Amino acid sequence: MAVSTPLLGVVVLIYLMVVFWCGWIAYKRTKEVDDYMLAGRNVHPVILALSYGAAFISTSAIVGFGGAAAVLGMGLLWLAVMNIVVGIFIAFVLFGSRTRSMGVNLKAVTFPELLGKRYQSRFIQGFSGAVIGLFMPLYAGIVLIGGARFVETTLGINYDIAVLILAIIVAAYVITGGLLAVMYTDALQGGLMFIGMAILLALTYIKLGGITEAHMALTNMVTLVPDSLVAGGHTGWTSMPAFGSPIWWTLVSTLVLGVGIGVLAQPQLAVRFMTVNSKKSLNRAVFVGGPFILMMTGVAFVVGSLSNVYFFQTDGLISIAAAGGNQDLIIPEYINNAMPDLFVIIFMVTLLAAAMSTMSSQYHTMGSAIGHDFYREYLMKGNAGQTVTMTRVGIFVTIIASVILAYILPISIIARATAIFFGICAAAFLPMYAGALFWKRMTRQGAIASLLVGTFSSLFWLTFVHAKEAVPLGISQALFGVDTILTGTWVVVDPILVATPLSAIVAIVVSLMTEPPSEEHLATCYKK
Repeated sequence: MAVSTPLLGVVVLIYLMVVFWCGWIAYKRTKEVDDYMLAGRNVHPVILALSYGAAFISTSAIVGFGGAAAVLGMGLLWLAVMNIVVGIFIAFVLFGSRTRSMGVNLKAVTFPELLGKRYQSRFIQGFSGAVIGLFMPLYAGIVLIGGARFVETTLGINYDIAVLILAIIVAAYVITGGLLAVMYTDALQGGLMFIGMAILLALTYIKLGGITEAHMALTNMVTLVPDSLVAGGHTGWTSMPAFGSPIWWTLVSTLVLGVGIGVLAQPQLAVRFMTVNSKKSLNRAVFVGGPFILMMTGVAFVVGSLSNVYFFQTDGLISIAAAGGNQDLIIPEYINNAMPDLFVIIFMVTLLAAAMSTMSSQYHTMGSAIGHDFYREYLMKGNAGQTVTMTRVGIFVTIIASVILAYILPISIIARATAIFFGICAAAFLPMYAGALFWKRMTRQGAIASLLVGTFSSLFWLTFVHAKEAVPLGISQALFGVDTILTGTWVVVDPILVATPLSAIVAIVVSLMTEPPSEEHLATCYKK
């Protein structure tokens, strides 16, 4: 990259100063528990939408899924559709308003606490907190990897040191300012991300000769699809894979459905619905959140696919070959080679903003899940220090876990690890969460059964059936002498398509077989 390191360093320093300024404002305004845990329940709808979107879209979407689009093609745009329809419209309009109301009625300050109080179960709150605390560090680790690799390559800092620097920077304003600091900084970072992605899309089309020319060139490259991908069902970068093929199942079940549906049960996103003061604010946020998500995911997937055209025209290679077989390097390689020097700075700050916004939300959610929900409320039954104190301790513990994972996770892991975490959340939480909001007949026993069945069936499928995880783990091979205990199509079916329906069925059956909640408690939960 021709851009001077001092210039980039100055830009990054200015960016970090503004971030800390936002965190300082939030710290000064954080007086009560609700301020720290729920940003005072009075967040502006624009701040909510940008914070929600920035927490949702990270380096995993821009770098990881952009790289996946370079390999699989524009069929991944169906995920952008799912993100807008499910992740924004359904989430804000249907789930958001009821989550906000019930959270106020039950005085809940975290997602697990909302579920625990709705079902009158400390176990649900504690177990949900444990699931978040155990598996979200995987998601945080891959985001930390993306951010640290940026710091390493652009500022010339050793990767191990870059991981620590980035983790400490984010932890500083999350621990002190709580969710208010997270949402203020997320909104700033979301604005930077929107600008960066808009410029990236425009420059890509200019570089490739225009919209029509770029897409026609990509369509005509169908003969360059590697034989290994053709055998898996790849039919070109501007068409869907062959129906029922292994690549089709990966694209549809793991990426589109795994992330597209799993977003509804993301704890760090659901808790944001409890930060506004009215249903009207949630509805207004849709008009900001929809375009933001479209710009973030749509641009990443389109540019990722079109990078094949650029690399073929300049190097005679498709993107995955130009990146040395590591799809997580495709977008960084494309930016560094195809974009003007000044935009490289803009986009690198965009990536840093994407990483930091998601990490800050993850740290706050993991910290509250471990410190408040699991330890304070479940293990110690509310007798172990104040909520804010225990959350800060939890944040510190989970930061250590994510840093360790950032050191040991393999390459090309970003998109897959994101889908794994989203899938586990969908199976464990979504039926129970939807039942809490929309079905008064849902019982504590049904919710517990759904939580346990969803969690363990998802983990079982990942460990013993789904080949992308089961084969590298090797547990099935060690215990049974086979890579996967099932064969054929089953090995490419994502756990979300098995574990989530199973969890929902168990929730309904067990609830209908057990005594319903008291009318008095239901009246409190659903009070408008």
